Amino acid sequence: MSKRNGAGLTANQPETTMTREEWAEGVADRLGGEAIFEFDTARIYVDREKWLSTIRRARDEEGLNFFSWLTGIDWSKEVEVGEGVEDVDALDERFEVMCRLSSVEDSTAAHFVARLPKDDAVIDSLVPLFAGAEWHEREAHDMFGIDFRGNPNLVNIYLPDQFVGHPLLKSFPLLTREVKPWPGKVDVEGMPGADEDETDA
Repeated sequence: MSKRNGAGLTANQPETTMTREEWAEGVADRLGGEAIFEFDTARIYVDREKWLSTIRRARDEEGLNFFSWLTGIDWSKEVEVGEGVEDVDALDERFEVMCRLSSVEDSTAAHFVARLPKDDAVIDSLVPLFAGAEWHEREAHDMFGIDFRGNPNLVNIYLPDQFVGHPLLKSFPLLTREVKPWPGKVDVEGMPGADEDETDA
């Protein structure tokens, strides 16, 4: 396992003024991914067919041995709740699976992301590498319908067995919001006592 200092450098590298963005690009190059650095956060996009092997290498070779969380994102043109993207025609519909790995020795961390086609939402489970990924994958399966190949217990974690659909899909209608609009779309009552304060003024 490689050792790191606070700048994200491996032990066999000389001290430099390497930025976190440069570090992320280096990790992506070594692991065969693509780095994007925004809002002081490194995202490394990897091929979904190499998801498990890439995460293993990130853990074993890059010192990112702490698994924090895993989730999904639904990039969809069909939006039942909230606002869609501005340029719908330019949107590439897909799922993204994202997990955060970090070092236990310093603040080095990155988000690893894999893109999945909507009609083949399958990716390898990370449970063989991080046992704690099991319930994160169950949640993503529950909410998005993503299949984590190799997860030993891929059953609903929140929803009852008879529930139909996946509530975090952009296309999933929230029936409660069919009856009552989202807060902010209608006039909201003032805080208790606000009218009295205005009258006193």
